[in-house]
Amino acid sequence: MSELNALMKAFGEAGGDKAILENNEIAHIAVDGHKLLSMNSVEGLVVDAKETMTGISAKVTVIEGIKIKNPVHLCFGVLHKKGTQKIKMDVRLEKNSSAHFIAHCVFPNAEKVRHIMDAVVDIGEGAEMRYSETHYHGLYGGIEVIPKSVVKIGKNGRYFTDFTLTTGRVGKLGMDYSVEAGENAVTELTARVFGHANDDINIKEKVVLSGKNSRSIIKTRVAIEDDAQAEVTGITEGNAEGARGHVDCMEIVKDRAIAKAIPIVNVTNPLAKVTHEAAIGSVDKRQVETLMAHGLTPEEAVDIIVKGILK
Repeated sequence: MSELNALMKAFGEAGGDKAILENNEIAHIAVDGHKLLSMNSVEGLVVDAKETMTGISAKVTVIEGIKIKNPVHLCFGVLHKKGTQKIKMDVRLEKNSSAHFIAHCVFPNAEKVRHIMDAVVDIGEGAEMRYSETHYHGLYGGIEVIPKSVVKIGKNGRYFTDFTLTTGRVGKLGMDYSVEAGENAVTELTARVFGHANDDINIKEKVVLSGKNSRSIIKTRVAIEDDAQAEVTGITEGNAEGARGHVDCMEIVKDRAIAKAIPIVNVTNPLAKVTHEAAIGSVDKRQVETLMAHGLTPEEAVDIIVKGILK
């Protein structure tokens, strides 16, 4: 089996659509380790991806006024048991453009793997970007994932991101996202993570509302069990008139797991408003009893409730 076929097989098992590589109307980048296996662009989307001495470097630009019809698919993976993957992404959406990126990060056999993502995103005036990222790490827990993203949203721009890691082991996760929102800009950051065994989860997301009437929400849902640990930091700064932001963190804890939530809000303009809520606790006993009354075991009831929270 070729490297590309092996990657696509893992991609499909992680919920991706293997047919995208055969569709010329769908842009994609497929990477295994530091090897660029496949790439396709479409009209209005400029993709410059290449192998470097230290990893993969990709520059993606959506041309002014262009709205990319189909989602742009990104498949990053390490199929071997050991290895390091470094991805450097430079994404720019020019004025009044839009695109939806769907990323699948697959590490099914990871026993000693590091995945490092360093992204810079520039969203122009009136542009909109959606970024959906799903991870699959296998059952061994021998992976360290370090995603870092610095985002700037121009006037009337919109940015939505959704990070999901709920299948397989987490391993060690160190997420660091930072967003600056301009005038009338809107951003929503969502993260869902389920940790097991001795998984170590560290999530830090920050939004700076620099522009007048900018809006944001940071929404984090984390469930941990066994001896897993999680620390979630959500930061929002309201620095302009009419800015509105909210931090919403919920963590569910089972067994001997340890969770910590750190919501930070800072307002420097008297006409801005930022709010936060954080909740850490076990699964609601009444919900468990209700499901058990319908014939479920305690373990099945808890599992359904946790999965519902992570949706």
